[in-house]
Amino acid sequence: MQPLRLPPRIKVLEASGSIADERIKIERVSENEISATVISSEGDKKYKVVIKRDGETYKAYSNDNGTKLRGYIGYPIIAVLMVSNILPRDRNVEEALKGVEWRKLNEKYKKYAMVENIVLRSAEKKLPRSYILDFRKNILKELEKIRMEYDESLGEEPKL
Repeated sequence: MQPLRLPPRIKVLEASGSIADERIKIERVSENEISATVISSEGDKKYKVVIKRDGETYKAYSNDNGTKLRGYIGYPIIAVLMVSNILPRDRNVEEALKGVEWRKLNEKYKKYAMVENIVLRSAEKKLPRSYILDFRKNILKELEKIRMEYDESLGEEPKL
């Protein structure tokens, strides 16, 4: 199993925005496992997320490109960790990031730094930028403490 790397910083903001937009659907929770569906910002894609605690390690599956192809903890996993109270969340930050058209911005500007600046400029009408950046920094610190591995088998449908 491949360890997942820390995400680009903007993914923490995208995760918070997806929660505010009510795009996270928790489907099943057991003592050690969470299954969810995360809808993309344009509503045309569904990401399957499964997170399973295995001792001190989390095994995770998500079919978003960041997780599956680039090997980092993608925003769908971060969002599910937040709504499951494994990572902290902040409703003020979520509300400030509500309604962002993430894919449209990413495709238009092709650079996370530019997209992040646009998103923060808009969000700071509701909340100070420093508050949002502190929240993001804290989430990244928490993610550093979590050992997470990508487990493709968690995404397989059960065989009948």
